[in-house]
Amino acid sequence: MSTVENWRALLGARSTDEVVTKALVRDVQLPYGAGTMALITLDNGFDHTKPNTFGPNGLFALNGALSEIAERSDLAAVGVTGKPFIFAVGADLKGAAALSTREEALAIGALGHHVFRRLGELAIPSFAFVNGAAMGGGLEVALHCTYRTISSGVPAVALPECFLGLVPGWGGTQLLPRLIGPANAIKLVIENPLSQNRMVKGKEAYELGVADAMFEPADFLEESLRWAARVVKGELAVERPAHEEDWDKTVADARFLVDMKLRGASPAPYRALDLIAQARTASRNEGFAAEDEALADLLMGDELRAGLYSFDLVQRRAKRPAGAPDRSLARKVTKVGVVGAGLMASQMALLFARRLEVPVVLTDLDQARLDKGVGYVHAEVDKLLGKGRVSADQANRLKALVTGSLTKDAFADADFVIEAVFEDMAVKKQVFAEVEAVVSAECVLATNTSSLSLTEMGAGLAHPERLVGFHFFNPVAVMPLLEVIRGAATDDPTLATAFAVGKSLKKSSVLVKDAPAFVVNRLLTCFMGEVVTAVDEGTPLEVAEHALDGLGLPMSPFALLQLVGPAVGLHVAETLHEAFPDRFGVSENLAKLVAAGKPGVYRPDFTLDPEAVALFSGGTSPSTAEQVRERVLAALAREIRIMLDEGVVAAPQDIDLCMILGAGWPFHLGGITPYLDRTGIAQPRFLPPGVASLPA
Repeated sequence: MSTVENWRALLGARSTDEVVTKALVRDVQLPYGAGTMALITLDNGFDHTKPNTFGPNGLFALNGALSEIAERSDLAAVGVTGKPFIFAVGADLKGAAALSTREEALAIGALGHHVFRRLGELAIPSFAFVNGAAMGGGLEVALHCTYRTISSGVPAVALPECFLGLVPGWGGTQLLPRLIGPANAIKLVIENPLSQNRMVKGKEAYELGVADAMFEPADFLEESLRWAARVVKGELAVERPAHEEDWDKTVADARFLVDMKLRGASPAPYRALDLIAQARTASRNEGFAAEDEALADLLMGDELRAGLYSFDLVQRRAKRPAGAPDRSLARKVTKVGVVGAGLMASQMALLFARRLEVPVVLTDLDQARLDKGVGYVHAEVDKLLGKGRVSADQANRLKALVTGSLTKDAFADADFVIEAVFEDMAVKKQVFAEVEAVVSAECVLATNTSSLSLTEMGAGLAHPERLVGFHFFNPVAVMPLLEVIRGAATDDPTLATAFAVGKSLKKSSVLVKDAPAFVVNRLLTCFMGEVVTAVDEGTPLEVAEHALDGLGLPMSPFALLQLVGPAVGLHVAETLHEAFPDRFGVSENLAKLVAAGKPGVYRPDFTLDPEAVALFSGGTSPSTAEQVRERVLAALAREIRIMLDEGVVAAPQDIDLCMILGAGWPFHLGGITPYLDRTGIAQPRFLPPGVASLPA
């Protein structure tokens, strides 16, 4: 029995539900008399909404096509492209989750290598024509080819494996650094996945050296074939720059940055760095075998299951918000008003203008503040122009869309007005009273409050049914979460409009009940409160600050406090203490920090400020780091259980989604609720009625 037949016997039972990506072969006569190319089109038979992926049967299909091609003597070249808009997006993740033994995991890695490497080891040159999204194993298919072209319209090129708890295990860690250098490879393999799974577009991939040529989408395949013909005939020599950088230093620097970000919490990026380091000297067989071993280890780890659970949340549940009204009820938004012209308001104004492409008008109390807010928007547009993110015409249009007014009369024809003023109930109620006096009866009124009651805020309005919470996270353009809060009187058309606007803004919206501090701020305040209380009791600040480093959180507690501002943190703590005095306290020492005007406990150079630290001294009951960690996680488990019992969200998955997208809960841990279940901290389990278990 051949090796391929052994793999088929071992993996066949695991691939019965696979959507098979077929390798459809047709002969194409290359221009200029360059000969015949066998062009493989990867196609799973569905449109672009179900991208091409590789499970065992898809790999066997491609292997069969390559076997037939290898037997032919009439071919000048082989090409690989994808169906419209999609090249291929990697391994079949459902199939990966179904692997139950290390032997199976090792086999799927070896099978991928066996098939893909044939593209680079044929007797004729191979060309990848990357016409659409290329991610994971899809990008690795292209890397195995001798040459690559890419469409300038490709929306996503990425190796997201480290984001999910894996490594690029079908050649990516070996071929990419040799092609584009270790620094650029580390950017695609590690840095981008750890930065909210950032992806690059076709143009940037070309500039990084991933592709040898780039063509426009309209005639991409035709131009790619012409280019390939010139290469085959020897009329065009493909030159790739040598990479003179210090390979070992580049990897060491990257390891330091990964340590700073993850503190050893996630094994995948470290394995990827080891493989990239090995790529400098390893033979192809050695490098691919090392990838097989790494992939097998990680496929059998808890981190993958956790990562796949997180991935499912952000890819599926986030796109179908639980409890959102029918979209047909949403009202059209043709103009937006923003009350306030501070930093948060200005960020929102720019986002509304960019995504909705409608007029946006800011108001504030004086011309100086207004000019500063509008000026901020214009300056940010200029930055986008300088980076090539918008054209000159687009920049001019965006600037024209955002204006300022000293009176709220400018909101008279607005369909959506959001406030971003000081977090004080009286101030917000006054703002909405003034706005309601000038807007139409159907204009949606939205508040960006981080903790205050919508029901109380709307109590004095003539139409409280059109008030909705629309809570952004800072920075507005970057953070993907939008908490949409339904007050006691909020009606379905208002809520539907809020969700429609959130979708247009490219945010992931979660429906939240009108409860103090909603989801993210309530849990972060719980988290911070336990850490600060431990310090108040006498735990050294440095011990408490780093007690949860092992989780790989994006920020330590006091660094987070510095980001949001001690005054804001104190205000939210006071709000929650008023609502739940038995569970949320208010630190006197934090109040002292605010009264002293300190921005936090860190100085600008990120060293501790002795004066700020001294404000927290005096306690006599210190805790160990382990005690602080257990205390924080137990408090979070208790608060989440209460929130679910109160119906703050529809299900535990919504809390997980909020924490991943709004608080940076590590993707590799899965959601916070399965993590607390998995570690035995949560009692009882966070399960909705009728559900036996959540994914690990």
